[in-house]
Formats: sequence, structure tokens, C-alpha cells
Amino acid sequence: MKNVFTLSLWMLLAASLSGQSLPEIPKVYTNLEYTKSGEMQYIDPVKNVRTGELKPHIKATYSKFAKEPEGYEYGLKFDFDDPKFNGKIYYGFINMNDGEFHQPVFYKKYAVVQEGKAKIKLTKLKGKYDFINWEKNGKIRLGYRIQNEKGDLLYDGKINIKVGQKFTPDYSIIEGPFVNKVTPAGFTVSFKTNKAVKAKILVGRRGYVEKEETTVHNIEVNGLEAGKRYDYTLVYGDWQEKYHTRTNPVPGSRKAFTFAFASDSRSGKGGGERDIYGTNAYIMKKVIALAKMKNVDYFQFTGDMISGYSSDEDEVDLEYANWKRSLEGFWNYIPIYATMGNHEAFIKEFEDWTSVDNFPFATHSAEAMFQKHFCNFENGPETEDGTYYDPDRKEINFPSYKESVYYYTYGNVAMIVMNSNYWYAPSHKKIAITGGNMHGYIMDKQLAWLRKTVDKLEKDDNIDHIFVTIHTPAFPNGGHSNNDMWYHGDNSWRPYVAGKAVKKGIIERRDEFLDILVNHSRKFLCLLSGDEHNYSRLLLNPETDMYPKDWKGERLHLSRPVWQIINGAAGAPYYAQEHLPWSKDVKLFSTQYTLTFFHIDGQKVTLEVINPDTLEPIETVILRNGKDNDRKGGSGKR
Repeated sequence: MKNVFTLSLWMLLAASLSGQSLPEIPKVYTNLEYTKSGEMQYIDPVKNVRTGELKPHIKATYSKFAKEPEGYEYGLKFDFDDPKFNGKIYYGFINMNDGEFHQPVFYKKYAVVQEGKAKIKLTKLKGKYDFINWEKNGKIRLGYRIQNEKGDLLYDGKINIKVGQKFTPDYSIIEGPFVNKVTPAGFTVSFKTNKAVKAKILVGRRGYVEKEETTVHNIEVNGLEAGKRYDYTLVYGDWQEKYHTRTNPVPGSRKAFTFAFASDSRSGKGGGERDIYGTNAYIMKKVIALAKMKNVDYFQFTGDMISGYSSDEDEVDLEYANWKRSLEGFWNYIPIYATMGNHEAFIKEFEDWTSVDNFPFATHSAEAMFQKHFCNFENGPETEDGTYYDPDRKEINFPSYKESVYYYTYGNVAMIVMNSNYWYAPSHKKIAITGGNMHGYIMDKQLAWLRKTVDKLEKDDNIDHIFVTIHTPAFPNGGHSNNDMWYHGDNSWRPYVAGKAVKKGIIERRDEFLDILVNHSRKFLCLLSGDEHNYSRLLLNPETDMYPKDWKGERLHLSRPVWQIINGAAGAPYYAQEHLPWSKDVKLFSTQYTLTFFHIDGQKVTLEVINPDTLEPIETVILRNGKDNDRKGGSGKR
């Protein structure tokens, strides 16, 4: 059990003592209050107990380990401002002219960190070790890895260095660049620099220049031709980096292509890169190398990227940075689209495991943290404000959906990306007391947006296949029968807003979700989910048993068979299969690490599943055979 933090977060106490106003407790919550001294506390009306907010339990933070080193005549000095921190720094040059994946080649020796300080002597890396020719050109791109004395890997960093009288850190891209929001006419490149700089991107004779200096960059490249490869050069200060990407084909193109899907890459077991503070970088590097080898056109990743469940923003920043770094070599060229899972939770936590989505929602919610780290399409719903359960329609009372709920298209395929952990309160047994949304529940505004989006795509002659991806499966198969969209078949579970339960329970809401996808769409083919750390393929059909034995509510009739693919096997610890009402319709279940590929060839859709660690083929299945013009379902033939 974490130590009780008898005051609120230090920032709140400091604000109170300085006379600044404390963040207003959102009206959607109940039984949370400040004391006269500025403490945040949770009130348990059943036990009649008041409990202070817990102090964040932090092992590592971004600002500590991503801190820029100081140059000196022999190399770099690191100061982590922590006399209790001891460990090692592995380091090596990054050769930007040798291949497309720019990884550091670690030197045979390491620097020792003692009492939070270390020195890297770069003057040792001369002659036969100088494969980037820094002695002649005076420039170094260095990669480094920080490890604590227990052997835990904490952070992978990179820095640009100019060499003169001493080694001097210069403008550096410390995250990225990442290709995002690709369309037939352009794309957006996002990245983060260690210093504020006005960057630009060169594509052919065109230049796309930022208006002002910044450290967080999102440069939109537009006016391009569809389906064409473009080289792009990123210029910042005296440094350049060259990459390439490809615009999407014209809408409705039936040219064959492939996309990849996975989920759940949070820290695994086994040591080493299986846990680079928050993410299983070992498997993710395997995943992304396999995706590159299979020449995928984009990658969809649906939640539980990091270990999360933190109440410290600086710690979450570190976990996101490590996840993005594990995929960076691929993401320089090909877009990765992501959304939230339950482990992206950023919480206020109290004793007895009570927790809610952090606030203020605009800056400190889990949703705001996700928006801070990703650059996705912004065509989703806004918030849950304006619903019948909104406690005050004159104010914004819910977090934003921005960039965690959206859709995108590629050729003749549409991908609808949803968020089943919006306004998520991890302590679901306390939701009736505190307020909050449950794991797996789709709230009203998001469901209405889904219906509108599906209707729009149904009418779009350019789209043949609709995929929907959401972190929590409609039908769990191994590890999450106690939640997801099932909760052991108990429909009483539902969100609470401002002390009141919403009208629909979890199974009713699941059925409304399925009704939109199956009965109101002919193009919908497959639900792509994660959450369960395994792979499963379920053929959901009109005969599938979807209810508990004592179910007395209405039963949804499905008009045709569709697929549910769960691939939460990208590095998180495994779950075994459970016996559930629909288990007879599970065609394959595996606890291997898996990467799924969807090969789209006009009207035909083929699923291929491979273990990225061993390269063992797991299965290849035709999901839609190309002759199924009335969309009655996939064939399931191998």
C-alpha cells in the first residue's frame, strides 16, 4: 500500500499557501472536497471516513533523465540532480547515413553514475571507433541508455553535439520525427526538440516553415499528389535529417495494400528491454521490424502502450517517451495511429484503492495527457457535455475526446478509432460514490458519433470495408471476463455522473454498439480489440450465445456474421483462455506474441498472424472472400 499523502499534491498545497485558487472539483464527481488547509480528500459515506490523496509513488521521471547534459573538453557531463541515484550510462554513435533505421551502436564501455552524476569521455571514440567521421566534420549524434544499479532500464535518449574547444550539446530532436495524419494530399510531421527552434520541412522545391520557435513541433505538409512517395528533409538549426513517406492513394482505390494491428505493449517480465520503464521495448522493436519487412502502409495500435496508472505527469511523460522511441525507426516513414487503453490512466488516487480521472480535465486528465503526446486526426466528438446526465449545460464538465476518438480512410478501407476508457475511474466498485466511467463502457455522445460516422461511411461509394477498433473487446475470451463489455454478465454495472447512474447498463450498451456495427452496416467487417494479453479470433454470428443464463432483458438479433479479433499480445504479461457463453465460436486462441496483418485486395480481405519474436506463422484466414457482395459475413476459409 502506498503511503497516504495527507495533503493534496504538492502543487495544490503550494497554490493554496500562495493564495492561488485550487483547481475546481468537476461537478461530475461526488464525495471529493478540499479542507480549509487546501487538502484534497475523498469521503466514504458508507464508512463515514475521510481519506487524503495519496502521494505519487514515482521511480523515475522524464525531466530527470531527459535532462540535457553539459559539454566539456572531453565529452559530456550528466547531472540527474539526485545524490541517491547510481547506475550506468551506455552510449554510442548514431550513423544517419547507414540504413533507414537509425539506432545507436553502443560502445564497448559504459559510464558509471555515482550520486547522480556521470561523465562520458567521447575523446575515446576516435580512430577505429569513429564510424561517423566526427573528427573531421565536428558533429556527433549520440544515443545513450540510462540504467539504475538494479539493472532496470529507464530511458533511451539521443543528443546532437558540436565539437570545438569542447563538446557542446546543440539543437536535437529528442522525440521523433513521426509521420502522422497521412491523406492523399499530404501528411503531418511531429517531433520534439531539446531547445526552442524554428524548424522547416523540405519536400522537393517546397518548404514548410514554422511561424515561431518552439520545442513541440507539428508541421503540416500539403499540396501533394495521391499515392506517391515523397522524400522529406527536416531542417532545424544547422542539422538536417532525411526520410521519406508516401501519401494515401486516391479515395476508393482498390489497389492491394496491407495494414498492421496490435495492442498492449506495457511492461513485460523477463528483464532487460522487456521493461524500459513502462513499455516492452523488446517485443515492440520485433513488432515494428516485422511490420517493416511486410511493407505495411500504416499501423493501428489500440491502447495499453504504457504501464500508466500514475498520478505524476513527469512519470507518464517518461513512459510515453520510451514507447515512442521503441517504434521511432518505423514511425519516421510510416504512420502509427493510436488510442487509449485503461493503462493510459492518469489518476487522482486515495487510500483503499479509490481513484478517478485526474483534473482539471483540460490539462491534467488522462485524455489531456494523451493529446499532449500524440498527433491524430481531429474528426471525433468533442466531450460528453450536453447529454441528459450533464450536471450543468452552461459549462464544460467532461474531458475532451480530441485525438483519442477519430476515423481515417485509406483507399477503400475506413478505420473508426474509439476510446473505451474515456473519463475512466479505475476503482469501478467505488464509481457510485465518486462518479466516473467504467472500463469498457461507451458513453452516449461517443456512441451517437459512431452511429453518425458509420452512416456516413455506408453512403460513401469509395469505402468497401469498415473496421472498428476499441481497446476493450465486446466479448472477452481470456483475462477480462470480470470487466470489458461483460462484467460476468451483470448489466447493473454502469457509469455514475454527479451521483446518478446513467440509464443503460454495460450489456445493454454493448448491444447498442453491436446493433450499429452489424445490423445498420453492410460494410463493417471486423472489431479490433486488445486488453486481453493473447490472440483470439471469434466469429460472431446470429447463433452466438451472448447472454448470461438468467438474462431477462431484450436480446439483440444479429443479421449476419462478423469478426472480433483480439490482439493484445504485443508484450504485456499473458492471460489464459476462459470458458464463456460464446467460447464455441472462438476459432483460435493463442498466448504467443502476435502481430496481425490485414491484406486488402479490392473486395477481398485476408488476415495473417505471425509471432514477431520467433517469426512463426500462426494462421492465415480469409475474412471476406471478395464474392460476398451482400456482406453476409466472412468465409473463414484458410
